[in-house]
Amino acid sequence: MPGLTKQHTLTGLLLLSLTVAGCNRQPAADVVATVNGKPIAKSDLEKYYKGQLGDQQQTPSQEQADSMRLNVLRSLIDEEILQQRAAKMNLTATNEEVDAKVAEMKAPVTEEQFNQHLKDSGLTLDDLKRDVRRSLTTEKLLNKEINSRINVTDGDVSSYYNQHKNEYNLIETQYHLAQIIVTSQPAQQPQQISNLQASKANNDGEAQKKIQALKNRLDSGEDFGTLAMNFSESPQTAPNGGDMGFFSESQLRSDTELFNSISKLKPGQVTAVIPVPEGPGSKRAVGYAIFKLVSREPAGQRSLNDPAVQQAIRQQLKDGRSQLLKNAYFEMLRDEAKVKNYFAETVFKNEAK
Repeated sequence: MPGLTKQHTLTGLLLLSLTVAGCNRQPAADVVATVNGKPIAKSDLEKYYKGQLGDQQQTPSQEQADSMRLNVLRSLIDEEILQQRAAKMNLTATNEEVDAKVAEMKAPVTEEQFNQHLKDSGLTLDDLKRDVRRSLTTEKLLNKEINSRINVTDGDVSSYYNQHKNEYNLIETQYHLAQIIVTSQPAQQPQQISNLQASKANNDGEAQKKIQALKNRLDSGEDFGTLAMNFSESPQTAPNGGDMGFFSESQLRSDTELFNSISKLKPGQVTAVIPVPEGPGSKRAVGYAIFKLVSREPAGQRSLNDPAVQQAIRQQLKDGRSQLLKNAYFEMLRDEAKVKNYFAETVFKNEAK
């Protein structure tokens, strides 16, 4: 049957040529990577790269820019791997869940302020909803695959305490503080405004009026954390409701006025308005602050029977196990995924000449 053999041979050669052509096919100009065949657009890479640059004044060199883009793209690839895994498990966030989260984000501000936030961030409402969907989806996936597998027993807590008992012997009193701070310097860029209301004093007069208005609202019974998130101008603490963490008594004593104000408080109480000096020994104020004493932990050995000690240990053990499982889980998913990083190939070819 020579005719049949020839036909099969021609068919095989045709299929082989098509396969080779498919393997050598170049990606579209706007595609920087693919994950299991799904493209990641260059426009997305550039958007998140610019977001990472923020208000950086100095333009990075080409090498620095490409290095940053490689890191951003790695994150986008990892995120896409997680999204695809969640989709297979029917864990993708629903439209209702996304809309509820967006409504929660809009609640503390007016519609105009919310739209201004989007504009300042370079996002559209659709961009925000996409980011929210991805965030909620990742959260659902990790809750099912990671957090549901973590069990910290009373025995684990007790064992950890006995092995680290010295860590719970406080040499001196510790103060857990929160703050609301207002500064008199105007923001150079809108992105520098870190509170939910995009509220910023632009001079000393505005700063004094703003901090006094906030003190009046606190005296009227409004929640400290909510006011801090909405109006405090500290990028480090405003997102956390003003929480500053713990300070030792010796640290506080280095600022006599601050220590005198805080040492008189009971947990839950707040200070009067305190000027923030320009520097050590300076009498010039560059802002104003109100501090809240969240708790005071006396010096001495803290017992395992202390609920706060148990909670702290349990959370620490849970966080440690969660991070370990996430690292292993991410590596497993990367091993299973078929990833093509065209941008990395381009960088290597250009730089290895």
